[in-house]
Amino acid sequence: MQPSEMVMNPKQVFLSVLIFGVAGLLLFMYLQVWIEEQHTGRVEKKREQKATSGWEPVNYLQPIPRIMTREQIRGHITNQNLKFHITEDPKGKKENLLLNSERPMRVFTKTSHSQGEDRVLGKTTGPPTIKLIAKHQGTRTVFKKFSEIKWPLDIHPLNKSLIKDNKWKETDVAQEKRRSFLQESCKKYGGVSRPQSHLFHMVSRIYVEDKHKILYCEVPKAGCSNWKRILMVLSGLASSAYNISHDAVHYGKHLKKLDSFDLKGIYTRLNTYTKAVFVRDPMERLVSAFRDKFEHPNSYYHPVFGKAIIKKYRPNACEEALNNGSGVKFKEFVHYLLDSHRPVGMDIHWEKVSKLCYPCLINYDFVGKFETLEEDANYFLQLIGAPKELKFPNFKDRHSSDERTNAQVVRQYLKDLTRTERQLIYDFYDLDYLMFNYTTPFL
Repeated sequence: MQPSEMVMNPKQVFLSVLIFGVAGLLLFMYLQVWIEEQHTGRVEKKREQKATSGWEPVNYLQPIPRIMTREQIRGHITNQNLKFHITEDPKGKKENLLLNSERPMRVFTKTSHSQGEDRVLGKTTGPPTIKLIAKHQGTRTVFKKFSEIKWPLDIHPLNKSLIKDNKWKETDVAQEKRRSFLQESCKKYGGVSRPQSHLFHMVSRIYVEDKHKILYCEVPKAGCSNWKRILMVLSGLASSAYNISHDAVHYGKHLKKLDSFDLKGIYTRLNTYTKAVFVRDPMERLVSAFRDKFEHPNSYYHPVFGKAIIKKYRPNACEEALNNGSGVKFKEFVHYLLDSHRPVGMDIHWEKVSKLCYPCLINYDFVGKFETLEEDANYFLQLIGAPKELKFPNFKDRHSSDERTNAQVVRQYLKDLTRTERQLIYDFYDLDYLMFNYTTPFL
């Protein structure tokens, strides 16, 4: 071959460079994904943020029909498709359970933890799959397919054998009416026989107290701080509910959540423990959340939510407000809540109870109300056999000098809104009003 024939022409050079460039780009992308998958530090924060995400919001400029079809209600109650698969390993042993979801991948392994809790040993972001590996020495356990679970879960009659006096008679009657009303409302407006949202999200707000076999679904601004104190006392973590600080309650991570267990642990507790949820008038709860998070200094809600809300919903906002996010007005907050294109996601403090606790799929044995909080809570403590000296605390967790949010306070905030905006707030929380038999507010 002549030397002249060995010289590549410009076209061949260009193609060669292009091929090597594409190959290099693909290799770089693969390495980048691999590196991200190894990084585990960010997952917990993302997981907590996902737990606060809500249903698909509505555009506050578009009124919602007051009468909703079964299909529309069904779409509100459950919003994700769920499939469970049991896959066989190369040896034919059915040990792996794959759960399709949109959460980051989490790998669980059964340990000999003294309290039976399943510790998260490794967490990685990746395809929309949650992979749980259950390993048991000497025995092989195959989890029951989630698709075979009967939904909604069976409701169990309350064990009233520990109630010795008649002072709880009226409370008991009210309790039975609430449970019956909730069941009938779910049958009428829900019509769902199986969940379409993945199990770990459904139970992510439920706290576990194994000693007294309690499951408590956290509804912020409905007495949840003091309920967590009670759970800490019941589990032996504290001697008195009055000695536990706000930070210890919310940031101490002393309590277990139901989504920290494997599928078998979740399903067993859902079917054998006493399940409780405490709710509040939706409009009062919304105003209470606004007052708490936006009318007092807050190092999280002001920069994260406040800045985004002011930027989008306040024309000609001053530089100071845009920089620190302080001074959000209730009307601006409502516009954010009802906007179908929110600049920042939902938060558990104003999320619907229907979405936090899934009461049409998880049949709660006890439905308490903030309006009768002490009475309901102390009756519940009697039912589960709590120590006689343990009473539900009645103090305000934060901003104790502020007036509690009540109907009169709510009316003052609603005065700044148009009739349409007030109606749309009601429509947003429509299911909560229906399921928990709250009176339609004056709009």
